[in-house]
Amino acid sequence: MKKISGNKLLVKALREEGVDTIFGYPGACTIDISDELYKQDFTKVILPRQEVALVHEADAYARSTGRTGVCLVTSGPGATNLVTGLATAYYDSVPLVCFTGQVARHLIGNDAFQEVDIVGITRSITKYGVVVKKREDLGRIIKEAFYIARTGRPGPVLIDLPKDVMAELGSPEYPESVNIRGYKPSTGVHIGQLKRAIKMLGKAKRPLFLAGGGVIISGAREEFTKLAERTNVPVVTTVMGRGAIPTNHPLYIGNLGMHGAYASNMAVSECDLLFSIGTRFNDRITGKLHSFAPKAQIVHIDIDTAAISKNVQVDVPIVADAREAIEKLLEYVESCDTEKWFGKIKGWRADHPLVMKEKPVMTPQDVVETINRMFDEAIIVTDVGQHQMFTAQFAEITEKKQLIMSGGLGTMGYGLPGAIGAKIGNPRKTVISISGDGGMQMNIQELATAVLEELPIISCVFNNNNLGMVRQWQKLFYGKRYSMTCLRSGAACRGKCGEVPCPEYTPDFVKLAESYGARGIRITKKEEIEPAFAEAMKSEKIPYILEFDIDPEDLVYPMIKPGGTLEEMIMDC
Repeated sequence: MKKISGNKLLVKALREEGVDTIFGYPGACTIDISDELYKQDFTKVILPRQEVALVHEADAYARSTGRTGVCLVTSGPGATNLVTGLATAYYDSVPLVCFTGQVARHLIGNDAFQEVDIVGITRSITKYGVVVKKREDLGRIIKEAFYIARTGRPGPVLIDLPKDVMAELGSPEYPESVNIRGYKPSTGVHIGQLKRAIKMLGKAKRPLFLAGGGVIISGAREEFTKLAERTNVPVVTTVMGRGAIPTNHPLYIGNLGMHGAYASNMAVSECDLLFSIGTRFNDRITGKLHSFAPKAQIVHIDIDTAAISKNVQVDVPIVADAREAIEKLLEYVESCDTEKWFGKIKGWRADHPLVMKEKPVMTPQDVVETINRMFDEAIIVTDVGQHQMFTAQFAEITEKKQLIMSGGLGTMGYGLPGAIGAKIGNPRKTVISISGDGGMQMNIQELATAVLEELPIISCVFNNNNLGMVRQWQKLFYGKRYSMTCLRSGAACRGKCGEVPCPEYTPDFVKLAESYGARGIRITKKEEIEPAFAEAMKSEKIPYILEFDIDPEDLVYPMIKPGGTLEEMIMDC
């Protein structure tokens, strides 16, 4: 049997795993892998402009397709630039396999050029990380990496590849199966626990479903909708769970949490059974823990054992894949009498509807609702900030629409590369990114990637001249001391705010788009929104930046002060 190099085996492994897209950036320790990739024709190699963006692109590719995202970067700074993206994927349970170059084994530990212990650095933000120390282990490790990334609670896996190991000749065989001692993820449902939960559901007078991102990750949107319809139980979602049931469904109330709808937060506070599927109960959802769902028994279904009763003590824990659990529930559940309960929820909604104040000028709600009206099918990718919450509040997510964002880590700069990754994975779907002017500039260089890959993404920039979410906190809780949030501030006005004219905003997003070979449109009035989208929709190869002039006083309401309860909502100011 003819021996082959580790570099060749890696490429063979990618073929066997069905990898059709790699997001990679080259360097000295991976140049031989790049050479082998040059010789193959089964996978596209995307060259982003920076590794930080690269991993976000692979992440959104994975979220939008349901496949495993694949990254390849060099050692040292190439590897360390993955850290934020790995943490983003880890918190949101995104399957990634990231290959990092490493110096030769005899140089490890000697402070060699571009040597870092990337496995050690990322140990807490990867599902698994390993340095390949022997050529004979390479095939097995790669096979295990793909298996670990996509099974159980999905997550990122990192494989560090010493250059000499990859150059070494060895067996051309790639394993067909995986058998990892100590890693046997169970997705099956404990029927006894499930029947306990169903019995509680049947007795409840004010039951409520809480759907998190786990419902979407498991591909259970359709099944969950059937479950809600069959039981006639109202539904609230986390931000990451938005779309678990169509947002225009009569049983859907809205998001809960820090910027959740009034009716949603009140429903959680007043329900007598909270039936949660696929959520971690983080602080942005619960508010003050001791006051969360105070009148409710809690059922919690999650694939991750560690997530159950970690933050909120539950009455019936069920460790299972969300889809499998829901499918099993559908075999047993019956309709619940929720008419009176739903009437109360409708009353809350009528008293405090989720709408922004009517204004003669353009608002974020106007932009998002135009997207709702004009696009029947789309992938919407957000950055992080006020625009993200406006999108989470107002975007209609139905069977043909998907919402992608960094929820757990809250990573600014995700929007544009996320849109690129989603478009590469779904070339026939419309992809729209929504960013703030701050987040957009964190990875604006990726506009070059979008232009060169001929990706007609529509990048919306909500430009309020500020880091809006931090400014909102400063207005509400810090006496309007707007420190470090004005994106116009600099030498010309430092210490003289209000005394001298504001400097011109930098950059000019329209000119910047044109400099990259994209197109830009600035929108300042409501009546300009729809024509701008109509023009961008016609593009087949060229990305667009649509810059929306947003009032910095447009704040995200409702809002719960950090440390407050779900009932302590600031409705407006």
